[in-house]
Amino acid sequence: MIATQRSILLPAALSLGLLAGYPAVTQPPAAPMSTLYQRIRPVNFADVVITDGFWTPRIESVATATLRACIDYTENRTGRIRNFEKAARRRGEKHEGVYYDDSDVYKALEAIAYCLRTHPDAALRRKGDEWIAKIAAAQLPDGYLNTYYTLTGLQNRWTDMEKHEDYCAGHLIEAGVAWHEATGDRKLLDVAIRFADHIDSVFRGQNRHWVSGHEEIELALMRLYRHTGNEKYLRLAQWFLDQRGHGYGKGVIWDQWKDPDYCQDKTPVEDQDHITGHAVRAMYLYSGMSDVAATTGNARYVAAMGRVWDDVVGRNMYITGGIGAEARNEGFGAPYDLPNETAYCETCASVGMVLWNSRMNLLTGDAKYADVLERSLYNGALDGLSLSGDHFFYGNPLASKGEKGRKEWFGTACCPSNIARLVSSLGNYIYGTTDKGILVNLYVGSRTELRVKDRSVAVDMKSGYPWNGKVELRIDPDRRQAFDLSLRLPGWLNVPAPGGLYRYVDTGTVAPVLLVNGRPAGYTVQNGYAVISRTWKKGDLVTLDLPMSVRLVAARPEVKQDSGRVALQYGPLLYCVETADNADGVWNFVVPRDVRCTVGFEPGLLGGVNTIRFNAVAARVSADGESLSSAERRVTAIPYCTWCNRGGDAMQVWLPRSFSQLLP
Repeated sequence: MIATQRSILLPAALSLGLLAGYPAVTQPPAAPMSTLYQRIRPVNFADVVITDGFWTPRIESVATATLRACIDYTENRTGRIRNFEKAARRRGEKHEGVYYDDSDVYKALEAIAYCLRTHPDAALRRKGDEWIAKIAAAQLPDGYLNTYYTLTGLQNRWTDMEKHEDYCAGHLIEAGVAWHEATGDRKLLDVAIRFADHIDSVFRGQNRHWVSGHEEIELALMRLYRHTGNEKYLRLAQWFLDQRGHGYGKGVIWDQWKDPDYCQDKTPVEDQDHITGHAVRAMYLYSGMSDVAATTGNARYVAAMGRVWDDVVGRNMYITGGIGAEARNEGFGAPYDLPNETAYCETCASVGMVLWNSRMNLLTGDAKYADVLERSLYNGALDGLSLSGDHFFYGNPLASKGEKGRKEWFGTACCPSNIARLVSSLGNYIYGTTDKGILVNLYVGSRTELRVKDRSVAVDMKSGYPWNGKVELRIDPDRRQAFDLSLRLPGWLNVPAPGGLYRYVDTGTVAPVLLVNGRPAGYTVQNGYAVISRTWKKGDLVTLDLPMSVRLVAARPEVKQDSGRVALQYGPLLYCVETADNADGVWNFVVPRDVRCTVGFEPGLLGGVNTIRFNAVAARVSADGESLSSAERRVTAIPYCTWCNRGGDAMQVWLPRSFSQLLP
């Protein structure tokens, strides 16, 4: 039940077992704090062994190629680590790079921590310890830690809310918690705690107004609160949230935009009703709000996030789950204005969609949030990472004439380490538990052991996802036990995405097939989950068949850029056409009304993918340019998340259905 009062309700120290399975620590933290108003308890990635044919190669490439790239550019090709060395020497040396570059070091360390749990590596551990020693040496006696101001003038610290001091602090806190959880070493955690205490004393302790230009500190403080049990960090997180919307925002970014909406600062957070501004900042803000609401029961926070979420998915989300249409503000434009070729759709924004929707799912128990999480994860976010693991997209357009290409690195390098920490912690998003039993959100092949009603239950899931919808779960309780098993019924079975912005062209309905030990399972549908209530015994086998077929997707008429066009969806994946598979071009054909598609798995293509093939009608212009003729041609489509792995080819997601759509 959600409490109505707005004041912080400090929870009893009820452990969720979030640290179960971690190695012994030299100085154990206090018991992690419960989230009293949360419907679902998360299962930590460290307690999940992923055995999935789709995800395991990607996790391995992050643990090797992606982290190698992050370390090389962080340490050798840019001055990020050198800045910490200079700050520690305190000799007035010049700062290298941009004022927010410290954050990339912290995110890389967080990703390294996750990978150490799943891919132990002594050399990687030593590298992390080496960086941590340099970070600790750069911290000032009062706890402040920011290489930009340490090297350019401490008299200017905490004077410009846009300069990302608290944003960097947030990523330091997240890295400190992750490193402590992964290794038992609290050196980085102690650095983060000293900085958090400094921030609390400077701002909340003096009631000095401060609006973070780039949110992150709020969700990080909640993570620190849950890890340490120190209520001060909960209070500080809510204090930061409640600073917004009162005219306190000051600094270069406010002067530049002349609109506090850019930083979600125009309206108090509890009164917000639509999405605005910079997409990544917004996602981090609402992730922090979700964490505070889950702990305090702030019903006005929950109501506001529900309104904003409806606006995101109903008027501002791309079919890939990407958000942020405009490059000028790295964020949102007018509702329904979703251009494809110029779509910004920053990788970090899709990572943020995973973070926020995961929290909303845990908070409410509603599967619609997991539907969006899945869409953003498999499409909008994963597109930002190459199959080789060492090339990246910053923005993720839905169409290209061939000028787009993946990069080894960026001047603003938030995306590589961000996608690395998401993929390496994928296990966080697969399972959950409730007072009644076990919940499965993502169909990722994996093993875990869960506590259900104070008893142990092992779960072994095998999955053909996303290439087919066949899922098998072996349930092994340590003794016969009655509990609920809740399996998410993916929304894509009957609608492309929540919110009503997109629809399937065909109106047929699809039903899953659910068996227990080979017999039809009796289940009820609750909040988007198939709930099986029974007494389970060791070796019970649950099979779930989620029928997949090629579905044509259309957008609402308000989305002018997609008028008269369709997209191809197969299960959770969006597809695109790319010139690497279509030498005759991808901008010169239309999809006929009676199109028939065939699906086939090709193990030698792009690491092994399903392709979609269909006959289209190609347009041909006469040599004199005076006439237009047509001819049938075969077209191949590939998963959107795999495009541009063979060079900067032309690509389209939304395909025309009439020749008029081909005209300039």
